[in-house]
Amino acid sequence: MDQGNTAFILIAAALVLLMTPGLAFFYGGLVKAKSVISMMMMSFGAMGLMGVLWVLYGYSIAFPTTDAGTTQFPWAIDPTNFSLTAALETPDGAAYPPLAFVAFQATFAIITVALVSGAIADRAKFGAWMIFAGIWATVVYFPVASWVFNFGLNPDDGSFSYGGWITHGMQDVFGVGAIDFAGGTAVHINAGAAALALALVLGKRVGFQKGAHVPHNPPFVLLGAGLLWFGWFGFNAGSELAADGTAALAFVNTIAAPAAALLAWLIVEKIKDGKPTSVGAASGAVAGLVAITPACAALTPFWAIVLGLLAGAVCALAIELKFKLGFDDSLDVVGIHLVGGLLGTLYLGIFANTSGLIYSGSFNQLIVQAIAALAVLVYSFVLAFIIGFAIEKTIGFRVKNEDEIAGIDTVVHGEEGYVLSDARA
Repeated sequence: MDQGNTAFILIAAALVLLMTPGLAFFYGGLVKAKSVISMMMMSFGAMGLMGVLWVLYGYSIAFPTTDAGTTQFPWAIDPTNFSLTAALETPDGAAYPPLAFVAFQATFAIITVALVSGAIADRAKFGAWMIFAGIWATVVYFPVASWVFNFGLNPDDGSFSYGGWITHGMQDVFGVGAIDFAGGTAVHINAGAAALALALVLGKRVGFQKGAHVPHNPPFVLLGAGLLWFGWFGFNAGSELAADGTAALAFVNTIAAPAAALLAWLIVEKIKDGKPTSVGAASGAVAGLVAITPACAALTPFWAIVLGLLAGAVCALAIELKFKLGFDDSLDVVGIHLVGGLLGTLYLGIFANTSGLIYSGSFNQLIVQAIAALAVLVYSFVLAFIIGFAIEKTIGFRVKNEDEIAGIDTVVHGEEGYVLSDARA
């Protein structure tokens, strides 16, 4: 057992888990003051629900086979005799405990579900959100995670391979599989498509128009972005599952791309609106982090910077789409995560080391990247829309208009984000 790699994976898992409280601050600062508790609770609710569902059955759906070809449930295993022998091998041949991998992937499930909540800020019932989160994770995230991250044995020769049909299965047809090192499809396109579906199901906020809803606490937004960026090193570098050169490349690119995206977003803001903003800086950094997620181990740092510049500029413009197209994606999950995830995924088709168009002269990598992105987008959008629509038409997903106008923290949770005086005094 390699204790160094084991420590690396466990620390990476802890970093990724920290991203969800970071997301709670990021989202919480963007909503109005009387909805901050509701917004942050949807992230913390995702932590509780996904943490349980992943251990109960989520892991067994996402990673259904062992070296013996049998399903494993983490809650039922003997940690001293866990049969995922094949999963113990890292790319450099060192071994780590399979439960470390279970823990690491659990944090991906948590953050992916939490990301979706940003599209329904200020107007969603907490109970309805939790029901949606549980069903969507079960029928969408867990299977899609298997498409991207799963591993298994070749029944013909017994060889072991990482990756589901998206990252490994298309090799037989195109000679290359889709590249998604840390979850551009499984996490960001997946969550962004579901967010768009829920925004359409719940409809617009009362008084929805450009400039009507402003962030109530930009320092929260900056704090959240900082925690997200910090945790993202575990997200990207940790996906190598080994403390090696590939992890180091992913780490450097996780610095370079969001830094460039931050600058690009501010430049676009200055040109378009006359002033660079703190919320723009935070949003630009997150856009760069999203775009580099699938690409962090497959780009040179130079091309990572170029991707960051593109992501910052494109996402800064993409967030305006909701006003032009008339859907209320409250906190720009579509403009940042869906658009950024698509950009990072497709960018690899041109600039990926060795297999991208500029290196190989072949369009095959771009083709498989597009297939992967489209498959996840359509699958997630359709099922999220069906689930959200069913909840809205049965128990109701959206709060009453009067509660939305007043602020839903006291109605839904019986709390206020900012108690400036004690009524009992």
